[in-house]
Amino acid sequence: MEQAQEWINYGLELAKEFGPKLVTALLIYIIGSWVIKKLLKGVRKVMAKSKYDESLQRFLLNLLSWALKVFLIIVVISRLGVDVTTFAAVIAAAGLAIVLALQGSLSNFAGGVLIMIFKPYRIGDLIEAQGVLGGVKEIEIFTTKLITPENKLAIVPNGAMANGNIVNYTAEGKIRVDTVIGVAYEEDIKTVKEVLLKVLTDNPKVLQDPAPSVNVLELADSSVNFAVRPFSKPEDYWDVYFATYEGCKLALDEAGIEIPYPHEVEVQKVLK
Repeated sequence: MEQAQEWINYGLELAKEFGPKLVTALLIYIIGSWVIKKLLKGVRKVMAKSKYDESLQRFLLNLLSWALKVFLIIVVISRLGVDVTTFAAVIAAAGLAIVLALQGSLSNFAGGVLIMIFKPYRIGDLIEAQGVLGGVKEIEIFTTKLITPENKLAIVPNGAMANGNIVNYTAEGKIRVDTVIGVAYEEDIKTVKEVLLKVLTDNPKVLQDPAPSVNVLELADSSVNFAVRPFSKPEDYWDVYFATYEGCKLALDEAGIEIPYPHEVEVQKVLK
């Protein structure tokens, strides 16, 4: 009983000594988190009114959020009675170890800063980088998020993005759609070009500046192949791509122009 009473007394002493500090630290954390949330919301509104680039907005807000949260944690720890100087020394020592262990992450952070400075792409741009084609959904501190044409989320490290080749299909505001259409050797080239060019000019999503073009690409084994090249807005690329093939097929059929296929191979399949 005496030992139990000693433990109870010891617990009461600890509660009396650290209880107020713990409650105060908890209140500081709750109020501080609320203030940070409101502050970030205010900064976001100011940036929006100042017409900051959306990519830069998100990057700076992420950075500010991390900095404020670290500061809040230091304040809370100091309120608990921990010597901040000692704590800072521990953080510095741990920071060195973390720096050595997370060199790749620091490289990604530096890459994110470079992306913000030089702006090789922005949110909403259609780009191809590191073997991934997709629209830029978000540029974060360490990574860039892309949405692929298959609606998959691809997360690419900023270090690799900053140090690799980037093809930005949106930067110029227009993109060429490359398609190839083949017709029989017996068909008149001039007539074929007129039919195919009409398909392009009749499509409202095909830009007229630069003008679409239809040219003989190659004399293949069983067909004369035409390079059918309309321009479109980047967001209309796939609509124009599919519409061009479908429209060319329908137009050639209507004009009685033959689209060749390997007849000999089909005959051999039937004989087998």
